[in-house]
Amino acid sequence: MIDLKLLREDPDRFRHGAARKNYTVDIDRVLELDAHRREIQTRQQTLQAEANKAAKESGPLIGKLMGRLKAASGDEKAAIEAEVAQLKARPQELKQQIQDLEHELAAIEPDLNALLLEIPLPPDPDVPVGVSADDNTEISRWSPEGFDLSKSFRENRGFDPKTHIELVNELGLADFERGVRLGGARHYVLTGHGARLHQAVLRYALDFMAEKHGFTPMTIPVIVREEMMVGTGFFPAGRDQAYHIEETRRGSGEDLFLAGTGEVSLMGMHGGEILDEAQLPLTYVTVSTCFRREAGAAGKDTAGLYRIHQFDKVEQVVVCRADEAESRAWHKKMIGFVEEFLRSLGLPHRLLQCCTGDLGMKNADMIDLECWMPGRGELDAQGRPTGGFGETHSASRLYDFQCRRLNMRYRPGGEGGKGPTTFCHSLNNTVAASPRILIPLLEIHQNKDGSVTIPQPLRPYIGGRKTIEPAN
Repeated sequence: MIDLKLLREDPDRFRHGAARKNYTVDIDRVLELDAHRREIQTRQQTLQAEANKAAKESGPLIGKLMGRLKAASGDEKAAIEAEVAQLKARPQELKQQIQDLEHELAAIEPDLNALLLEIPLPPDPDVPVGVSADDNTEISRWSPEGFDLSKSFRENRGFDPKTHIELVNELGLADFERGVRLGGARHYVLTGHGARLHQAVLRYALDFMAEKHGFTPMTIPVIVREEMMVGTGFFPAGRDQAYHIEETRRGSGEDLFLAGTGEVSLMGMHGGEILDEAQLPLTYVTVSTCFRREAGAAGKDTAGLYRIHQFDKVEQVVVCRADEAESRAWHKKMIGFVEEFLRSLGLPHRLLQCCTGDLGMKNADMIDLECWMPGRGELDAQGRPTGGFGETHSASRLYDFQCRRLNMRYRPGGEGGKGPTTFCHSLNNTVAASPRILIPLLEIHQNKDGSVTIPQPLRPYIGGRKTIEPAN
């Protein structure tokens, strides 16, 4: 959620920010409702002050009037009785007026809050303006020594590559037919060494972040309450991508949702809390099963393991102080961790600066990391893919957007510190999402004889095995 005070001060910043992100929001209506709400609140405060004053002063006044009433007669007596009645009735009148304003306020709040939840965080000024992912720009690329990304796989390795679908079928690493039978389209079963390689990547990624970079490992729920999805910015815009568990239809108190990333629970853990500044930064890493409906997604990417409904992901999350320079520094570090991870596995990759139209609701900036996959890209004359990049990671800088929605704050100065609390900043980035990461692993490390070489860092997690060989 955006800072309403900043919206009042500079509404054009949020108008332009929404337009650059391709969001349609009614800023004028928000400002109108906000002004009306503040007017009601001012009237409430005035009436409450008057009620407090009346409660304090009416008793002595009524006492004096009652004393005069004993000696009064005729018109004077009637006037005193009317004044006493008015003084006695005034508190109830004020109470009723305050209640009426509360009802009026209650009628405004839902509309205002709903509109506020639809306003995206404006992109940072240095994010390039664009309409879609087609306008993203390449920052850098890396490939291992001896592998030239300007050349084809055949030119680099001396043979035509197989796609990951061919490799998993020939090596017995996955069963797509039975996966579809079990769960429907875009489901799969990882089998044998495919399942072991999947687990090896996840365990290596978790240990890489925990042991090498000091992140705290967490095991978190993947079934979450709606307020967690709203608080982390995945709702309302992304409701069509989430699996909905309709518990209320079965008599339970609230519906639940399957999380599409461990980020939801890692961030939601401290919702509503006031942290001490000394606790920051919080650096968490989790491995969790993730669920995405991928509603509307279609095309060649839906084949195989690239775009699926259920996967496992190692996610890194940082919660830091409300300082833009610190947020930017952490963003750079988190991207660096992933580059180091990919290089250790010998996977060619590139960094992409996402344009404003590809940022989404909650990001001030986002950098995608894409691995090069020989089985992607345009087809050659023989109908074989020529290779191409595919997204495997996404690093987001969100400032206080999520923390404001989650009411996650810190108190400057440490324990017992004085002064107002401040909303934290948050960042997140994928470390490894599998089985998608298996696509470049298998395709890049395949050999002419049909085997696949297992990168050195993964071997301790797969019984020391160096290769996966075709079945005889």
